[in-house]
Amino acid sequence: MPRLNGGQVIARILKQYGVPYVAGIPGHGIWGLMDAFLEEESNIPFIQTYHEQSAVHLADGYYRVSGKPMAAVTSIGAGASNTVLGLATAYSDSTSVLVITGGPPRHMRGRGILQELDRQKDNGFPQVAEAVSKRSWVANSIEELPFIMHRAFSTMLTGRRGPAHIEVPYDLHAETAEVSLHDLAHRLPVGLQYPDPQAVERATRLLACAERPIIVVGGGAISANATDEVLALAEALSIPVVTTWNGKSAFPEDHELFVGSVGQTGTIHGNYLAANADVVLSVGCRFTDWSASSYTRGKSFSFPPAKLIHIDIDPHEIGKNYPTEVGIVADAKPTVAAIVDSLPPARPDRSAYLAEIAERKADWEEQLSARRDTDRFPFTLQRPLGALRSVMDRSGIVLVGSGNTQGAVKQTFPVYEPRTHLTTGGFSSMGWPVPAAIGAKLAAPDRQVACIVGDGDFLMTAQEIGVAVQHEIPVVFVVQDNSGYISIRGGQKQATDRHIGTEFNRTDGSPYSPSFKDLGKSFGLESFRVDSPAELESTFRKAFDSKGPALVEVPTDRDLASPFVPGWLDFPPLPHITDERQDEYRRLRGNEQHI
Repeated sequence: MPRLNGGQVIARILKQYGVPYVAGIPGHGIWGLMDAFLEEESNIPFIQTYHEQSAVHLADGYYRVSGKPMAAVTSIGAGASNTVLGLATAYSDSTSVLVITGGPPRHMRGRGILQELDRQKDNGFPQVAEAVSKRSWVANSIEELPFIMHRAFSTMLTGRRGPAHIEVPYDLHAETAEVSLHDLAHRLPVGLQYPDPQAVERATRLLACAERPIIVVGGGAISANATDEVLALAEALSIPVVTTWNGKSAFPEDHELFVGSVGQTGTIHGNYLAANADVVLSVGCRFTDWSASSYTRGKSFSFPPAKLIHIDIDPHEIGKNYPTEVGIVADAKPTVAAIVDSLPPARPDRSAYLAEIAERKADWEEQLSARRDTDRFPFTLQRPLGALRSVMDRSGIVLVGSGNTQGAVKQTFPVYEPRTHLTTGGFSSMGWPVPAAIGAKLAAPDRQVACIVGDGDFLMTAQEIGVAVQHEIPVVFVVQDNSGYISIRGGQKQATDRHIGTEFNRTDGSPYSPSFKDLGKSFGLESFRVDSPAELESTFRKAFDSKGPALVEVPTDRDLASPFVPGWLDFPPLPHITDERQDEYRRLRGNEQHI
């Protein structure tokens, strides 16, 4: 057995396990690990970021496109703490990322050394990491590192996906021991979790007899690579399909059976058809309040009278928010395939249902086109999205952060292939899309990658565009500039009739915004500002044709910078609001089905 220090053990295992890149900042708590990346046996390309949060987001974006985990590494204390938002985002959206942080040396724990949290518990950071990780470990010896490493990969890559965290005291990087590195192929569970045949039979009967069925597809269907099976089932029974935030791209949006998305910023017809279905088949969806309009009956779903068939790999999600007629804990791919194989030869006549769907889709298109196709300037939020879609390849990948831009992309930007729309769904983290887009491009170097981001979101991690320049990673960053956190402003005005801290203004009240074009140029990106509708398509083409990282600044009207809001989100109006909004809130709150 070789005699290795802790850093060498970790680095060699990462390379043996196929980790393609490592991102992070080399603080003193991981110097030993960083040194090991310089050795031939463990040489892995290192992507230096400007913030530790971004390192985790970058790895997150890589996984969402490739299905393979990257690693993010940081130091003790502040560096480790900066990873929390990245971990929480991956945990909420069930993506696999390995985060390795430094920790206080074993012989100094509890002394309050530089960057140790020790007032409530010796070395308190692991408790923080536990809340935002699928599993967290603290290594206490070199000999146990190989065991911890293969357990971390097993945790990340099986069942419901999620991030893993390992803290390594920095004295372990200097000590050596004779260790055997564990072969992951002999430690990783293989195979899929198949469904109970009786549950499949019950689900099949319900679907075959339904008059107005619908399939709601979540991010779990994409993680399970079940999109082909969902398409086969939808076509076999002529069942319309709606998607959630992270389910977008699970179903081709130019298919006649695609009827949009559900939730607060779903589509009008998507919410209506889902709310009026008699049977709902959920594939990898956990029914968050955003995707279920805060569970109020008739907005996005109606359980009962609708009957729910809920497929999920995590039993925690079955029955959590809605009662189920059939709850199936299994991998989505074999489960949906089993339902398709069990269908009776006779197919229902859904011609009237399909005609209704086509009519509602046409009505939605008419409403959407009023914002998407207008040539007013500054732009609506939707107009540049239509132009970008016309320029990008069918297989191009878009990443979008939180806020109004997120909702507008959900409604306006059609995607056609799995893993071509990535967003921070359940945690809605600002600052995610810029570094995540860099990770996505590393995972798919031959495909177009565009990061569509509002100015407030962009400014959270804008510095990471420099990473794209340093490493020659050709992402196109589209900054929709409306000088503020305008989605927050809209919510405040709805709930309070006023707003504070949401607009970027000078002291005289005029809007303030940096020149994003100049900012991009200063970092070394090919940068553009679009000042007329006629320039949109040509500018986007120039950005992609540059073959390097590029930035496109798009001035956006503050008051026309929102998606449609056909659903509902439960936020009570404050007491000084005395109009019909109070009555409307009480009505919808009283109709919430999870209570």
